[in-house]
Amino acid sequence: MPLSPELNQRIAALTAHYDTVVLPLWTASGWNPDLLLPFEALDGGSAAPLPPSRYRAMACARQLYVFSLAGQQAHADTLFGSLQAYFGNGEGGWIYSVDPAGAPLDSTRDLYTHAFVIFACAAYYARFGNEDALEVLDETVDIVEDRFADGQGLYHAALTEHFRPKGAGVLQNPIMHLTEAYLAALDATGDEWYAERLREIAMAVHERFVDSASGCVAELPQGSADNRIEPGHQFEWFSLVAGRPALFGDLPLSDALRRAFAFAQRHGVAAGTLGVCAALEADGAQLDGTERIWAQTEFARALAVEGSAQSLATLADWAAQFRNRFLSAQGWHECVAPTGDVVRAEMPSTSPYHLATSYQALAAAAGLQWPAQDA
Repeated sequence: MPLSPELNQRIAALTAHYDTVVLPLWTASGWNPDLLLPFEALDGGSAAPLPPSRYRAMACARQLYVFSLAGQQAHADTLFGSLQAYFGNGEGGWIYSVDPAGAPLDSTRDLYTHAFVIFACAAYYARFGNEDALEVLDETVDIVEDRFADGQGLYHAALTEHFRPKGAGVLQNPIMHLTEAYLAALDATGDEWYAERLREIAMAVHERFVDSASGCVAELPQGSADNRIEPGHQFEWFSLVAGRPALFGDLPLSDALRRAFAFAQRHGVAAGTLGVCAALEADGAQLDGTERIWAQTEFARALAVEGSAQSLATLADWAAQFRNRFLSAQGWHECVAPTGDVVRAEMPSTSPYHLATSYQALAAAAGLQWPAQDA
């Protein structure tokens, strides 16, 4: 469905802000030239780097993704080298973080990190054809399948340095990002193994995480104490699954997520501002009203993927609200209260990934080529 000129203009304004304000931060004040790593976060007012307490592999991988997407090969090459030098074991295993001097800090093997390494390497390989990235991708997938598998179709969220269980259990969020990573790997390699595995993951997620009443994917397996629903994750899952109807369309998770999309929009999105809250009870009661930037961008992506006239009308309103409430001349506000007051002013190096994946969907809906492929 063609978008209105007004929505096209608002999408163009968002992508221009990203291109001219957000991304350049991470080759300027956001870049540590001594360690060749992105700082973890910048001050929201001055854009100066905040004193680092750590550098995470996941943050480096997300930056590799955004600079690959932007076509900035020299910086992407540097990030790929730093990812391996600081965090990898050369065999597809990755530690969580290093300290401010670059020495290992947290050697946990967590699924979330491994998923983002796969995702970033798929994007880097697809953009520039680096065969080393394909090798790293394959080795990391092997580690995930051999070491993290829980024997019931899903994966442990975290293991010890030596890949032994540490009681972390199975969590939906790293599995969602592994789904995202395997979709990117499928696109980059054409290997149908990923398609088969993705369908198996979708079946297991539906069986173990989906609330039959709402269709929502809970944060913890159904029946767990202190479980919750995050609206942002419903929108994120919806975009991943609804965006691939040929792969997922005949599976029960696909139908569940259409209900989850409606539930999250009804209970988790403020009527006046279109701000997305952080967490809900299973019955839709609000648990945490904080509005985090990533949840806002996932709402927009889901609206663009859903694509109905109603969703596109909402998206036009969202684009205006988001620009006013979350973006600034220096960059962005990471978290705001429902009132619009900024409650977390720093700008983490991980957030440009969320902006980029959302804006890609918005640009595609508008028929725009973004980022420019000759960047």
